[in-house]
Amino acid sequence: MPFVTTPEAGRPLPGPTATLLYDDWYPALRTDQLRRRKLATAMLLDIPLVLGRRLDGRIFAMRDSCPHRGIPLSYGRFDGNHVTCKYHGWEFEPCSGQCALIPSLSTHDHLDATRIFATTYPCEERDGHAWVYIPGPGTGKKGKSAERAVPELAKFGPRYRTAHLAADLPCNVDHGIIGLMDPAHGPFVHQAWWWRSRASIREKTKRFEPIPEGFRMSAHAPSGNSAPYKLLGVYGAPIETTIDFVLPNRRTEIIRAGQAWFSSLTTITPVTASTCRIDVIAAWNVFYRVPLVTAIARFFGAKFVRQDQQTMIQQAEGLRHNPSLMLIDDADKPAKWYFALKQGRLEAANTGVAPSHPMPGPLDLHWRS
Repeated sequence: MPFVTTPEAGRPLPGPTATLLYDDWYPALRTDQLRRRKLATAMLLDIPLVLGRRLDGRIFAMRDSCPHRGIPLSYGRFDGNHVTCKYHGWEFEPCSGQCALIPSLSTHDHLDATRIFATTYPCEERDGHAWVYIPGPGTGKKGKSAERAVPELAKFGPRYRTAHLAADLPCNVDHGIIGLMDPAHGPFVHQAWWWRSRASIREKTKRFEPIPEGFRMSAHAPSGNSAPYKLLGVYGAPIETTIDFVLPNRRTEIIRAGQAWFSSLTTITPVTASTCRIDVIAAWNVFYRVPLVTAIARFFGAKFVRQDQQTMIQQAEGLRHNPSLMLIDDADKPAKWYFALKQGRLEAANTGVAPSHPMPGPLDLHWRS
């Protein structure tokens, strides 16, 4: 069950935009919205998409535009095998985009309809998400999709529970991502008896290490001033957590306590150049037999995400005026690494030269939170 967002969060606000990263997988929508013979729409990186599920179960993503006159294909029909444009009845096989029929062609026409293709994108189903690969302009409809694995949530056993939360953010993807990795906002944005309070602020030291296209907060004992982590003490085993950030937009966290585990994948997806969406998918076997544990997790998780969303709504008011901004010492180092990694990928796309990593090696960061 997704977190229901407020109308304000989905309203675009004038403000600075972000350079978008192509040639990667992004979550378009939840696959429980894809029904046979029904079409659903989504927006990714300012690209309108129409998605659906064929009768054989395979999901697809097409640009929501007929190549004939540009009317959105989502206004048409889908019989489970072909998408039919409302305007002139052109039919397309939705996975390949190949045109199967142009009803207006007569015996005097020599046009081969099968040589016409609507734009399609690689689309795969993982963890209840429809992941769509968005190639860079001019790289072909598949781009380098075969070179990048479809993201998937880590699991450590066959028995687990899952949950999903989502919220719209009225800011560009850069602001969404640096908010996601910001270690200092917790005691102020997420004040609650079940999480932490401002009075619990303490100095922390965490080791970070470079990983391909990202960085890792090395395995460590989680913060002792967060109530949810304390609950894992009932397992009587050392608690350890590892947090990764990887381009273009993914934060993963894995918490282990003996055989008990919790895993989450959080993405900040650019919807347009100035708006984005946060999705959190999680799986766990902790407290597996506790009644209503999934409902409880969703309830508190929704409150947590809502606090971030409300802060982003308020931040967007200030960003409308294009203020001067700053990044400071260790607490903002992850944000600096993100911008350097992103710039490296953008330059590599233009030059073909593999970028250097902004981190020279493992190092410790210090902050209070």
